[in-house]
Amino acid sequence: MRGDVYGSVVQAGSVHGGIHIGSPPASLRQTPWQFPPLVRVVDRSVELAALERHRARAALDGRPTVVALSGLGGVGKTTVALRWLHMLRRQCPGGQLHADLGAQSPDGPEHPGEILARFLRALGVSAQQVPAMLAERTVLYRSLTADRNLVVLLDNAATAAQVRPLLPGGTSVTAVTSRSRLPGLTVDGCYPVHLEPLAPDAAVELLTDTLADGRVAEEPEDARALVELCAGLPLAVRIAGARLAAHPGRSIATMVRSLAAEHQRLEALAIDGDHNVRAALDLSYRTLPPPAARLYRLLGLHPGREFDASVASALLTTETDAARALDVLHEASLLVDAAGDRHRFHDLVRLHAAAVAGVDEPPRERAQAVRRIADHYLASATRAEEIIDPQHRTMARDYGFVPVVVADVGPGSETALDWLERELPNLMAVIHQARSAGFPTVCWQLADALWPLFLRRKFYDDWCAAHREGLAAARDLGDAAAECRMLTSGGVGELGAGNPAGALAMFEEAAQLFLGRGDRLGHARTLNYRGLALQRLGRPDEAAGYFARAATELPKHGDERAGGLARLNLSDVALTTGHAEEAIRHAGVAHTTLRDAGDTYNAARATTLLGRAHLLLNRLDQAEELLSSARATLRGMAADYETARAAGGLAEVSERRGRTGLARNHYREALDLYSSVGRSGSDEAEAARCRLRRLEQGGPDEM
Repeated sequence: MRGDVYGSVVQAGSVHGGIHIGSPPASLRQTPWQFPPLVRVVDRSVELAALERHRARAALDGRPTVVALSGLGGVGKTTVALRWLHMLRRQCPGGQLHADLGAQSPDGPEHPGEILARFLRALGVSAQQVPAMLAERTVLYRSLTADRNLVVLLDNAATAAQVRPLLPGGTSVTAVTSRSRLPGLTVDGCYPVHLEPLAPDAAVELLTDTLADGRVAEEPEDARALVELCAGLPLAVRIAGARLAAHPGRSIATMVRSLAAEHQRLEALAIDGDHNVRAALDLSYRTLPPPAARLYRLLGLHPGREFDASVASALLTTETDAARALDVLHEASLLVDAAGDRHRFHDLVRLHAAAVAGVDEPPRERAQAVRRIADHYLASATRAEEIIDPQHRTMARDYGFVPVVVADVGPGSETALDWLERELPNLMAVIHQARSAGFPTVCWQLADALWPLFLRRKFYDDWCAAHREGLAAARDLGDAAAECRMLTSGGVGELGAGNPAGALAMFEEAAQLFLGRGDRLGHARTLNYRGLALQRLGRPDEAAGYFARAATELPKHGDERAGGLARLNLSDVALTTGHAEEAIRHAGVAHTTLRDAGDTYNAARATTLLGRAHLLLNRLDQAEELLSSARATLRGMAADYETARAAGGLAEVSERRGRTGLARNHYREALDLYSSVGRSGSDEAEAARCRLRRLEQGGPDEM
C-alpha cells in the first residue's frame, strides 16, 4: 500500500534575488478536453445550486474554486461533478483535466506525482521536460495553470494529502470525489458536499428514465418497492432498470420478489453500509449468456482498474467472442467506458465479479486466468520494448500458455512508450501479484521489459519498486542471471532517484555474482556503473579508477561501445578536477568510438565535453564550434539536460568575449532547460544562475 502523505512543505522567512514569473512558452500550450460524456442527473438540483453559489463567490473574490463531493460508492458523485463542470465550459475555456486517484485500488491509491506527469503532458509538456520530483512537478503544473481558467475532476480520492499537489494555480475550478469526507481539504478552504442516496420519488424517476417503456407508470407501487430495495443507490437503480429493459415482458413485481428473496446475498457485499446492490448485480449476472458471464467472472481477477479489449481476448482466446462479450457487459451496465477505448468496472461491480469468480470458477480455472492476464502483459510489454529499444539485451521470456495474445502497442517508439505508460498501473499490479500467485518469472521479466519506459520517462518510484520485486523473485528462483539484471537495472534506477549509496551496493553485489558465474563482460559493465555511483558520492578519484578499468576491459571482452562510454566518463571526471588536456584526450577517443557505434546521443555528449575542455584552456574558437555543434544535435533529440550543459558552455564563451547580451540569452536558455527536466537545483544550474545574476547587475549589452 502506498503512503498517504505526499509532497514537501517549505517555510521561508524571506526571499532575496531576482524572481521572475512568466507565462509558459506558447509552444507548450494546448487545451485538453478529458471529461467523459454526461449521463442524466436526477434530483440533484440542491447540490448543483450549492456548488454554483460557491463557485460564484470564489470567482468574485478572485479565489480558486475547490469542492469535495463525498458519499458511498455508486451514489453518483462523479455524475453530479461532471454535470456541474460541463456547465462551466464557457466560464472555463482553458480545458478539462480528469484523473482517477484510485482510493479503492487493491494496490493502493495513485501517487500524485504520476497524475501530475500525465496532467503536464496533457498541457503540452513533453515527456522529457516533466521534472522527476513531485515538488518540481507541482510548481510547474501550477505555473502552467496560473493564467488559464480550466476545470479539473479528481475522482476517487483517498486523502487530502493526495489531492493537494493536484490543485491547479490561478482561479480554476476543481471538483474532488471520494467515499470519505476529506476534512483535511475543508480546513484548506474546500467546500464539502455530501451526497446521500436518492429519495424514493427521485429514484423512481431515475428508474423511469432507465426503463423508458411505460412499466413504471403501470406498476407504481412495485416500482417504488424496487427502488427502495436498491436503497436509492443510482448504480443499483440503473442496473435494475437495465435488467428489466432486457426483458420487455417481465413485470417489475417479479424483480421485486427476486431481490427480496436474495436479501442475504446483499448483506455479504455490504460496503460503507451499501445494502441490496449484491442482489441487483446477481440478477444481472444470472441473465448473461455463458461467454459474457465467464468473461465477467474472469475480469474480476484482473489486478488493475482499467483494461482494453486485448485483455478480454487473452481470457476468452478469440477476439470475436471477447468483443461480443464486452458489448453484452456494457449493455447490462456491468462495464463502463473509460478513456481511450478502454473499459472499467464500478468499484462494487468489480468486487461482485471477483466474488462470483470465487464461487463459480474452479480454482484451476482461476489460476489459469490470472496467468493468462500476466502473460498477456508480459508479452505486450516485451513487444513494446523491442520497438523502442531493439538493441537492448532482451532476456528470454517464459509464458505459461501459448499462444499469448499481444496488445497492439503501436508502430513506433513513441506510441509504444505511450502504451507502456498508459498500462503502467496494470503492469505494476501484475509485478506485485506475480510472486504470491506462483509465477515469479513473470515478476522479474516484466520489470526487465519496462526498462525502456523507465529510462526515458523517469518513473523512479515504480522503477525502484519493480526491480525490488523482481530481485526478490530472481532470488526465490535461484536465477543468478536474472538477479544480475535486476541488480544492475535497478541500481540505475536508484542512482536516478538520488540514492547513489544504495545503487553502489547493488552494483557491487552484481559484480560478485558475475564473477561467480565467470561472466567477465558482465563484471566489466559493472565497473562503469560503480564509477558513476562513486562519482555521485563525491569520490572522483575512485570513480576514475573504475572508469579506467572499464575502458580497458570492456573492449577486450567485446563491448566497444561501453568502452567508449567509460572514456566519456573519464573525460567528465578529468574536466571536473581541472585536467583539461586529459579530458580532451578521453573525450576524443569516446567521440570516435561512439560515433562509429551509431550512438549519436553519447557522441554529442562527448562533443560537449571537448568544447568545455577547450573553454577551460581559453581556446574560445574551438570551444564555440564544438559546443554549437553539440547543442544543435542534442536539441534535435529533445535531450534537454545535455542541451542545457552545451548552452551553458556557449554562455561562458560569449561572456569571455564581452558579448554580455548573447551570454545572458544562453544562460536563460540553459536555466529553462534545467528547470524543464527537474534539475534546477543542480550545481550546473546554480552556477549558470549566479553568472546570469552578475551579468544582469552589470553594464549595457554588447551583442
